[in-house]
Amino acid sequence: MKWKVIFAEESLREVLNLDKRIVKRMIQKLESISTKPRQHLTKLDGYDEYKLRVGDYRVLVLLSEKDRYIIIESVGHRKDIHKKLKRRRKRR
Repeated sequence: MKWKVIFAEESLREVLNLDKRIVKRMIQKLESISTKPRQHLTKLDGYDEYKLRVGDYRVLVLLSEKDRYIIIESVGHRKDIHKKLKRRRKRR
């Protein structure tokens, strides 16, 4: 059974600012992991989020086991994504 992919509002804004080729690769990768997401995602130490590598870009996701949702929290270049994660954690 496939998991449903959901984009958070912030991640949608981030995706709109990316090159279309990169977005296409991300969507293909997300579709390919939707049957067994844990097998393809890396848990971030000290965070609830997981990361998915797509070339030089990273997709930060939360998994909802109960509803079987892959929730896209943030998308960005690998050099910037961890800064976003730290800023968001301070706001919580």
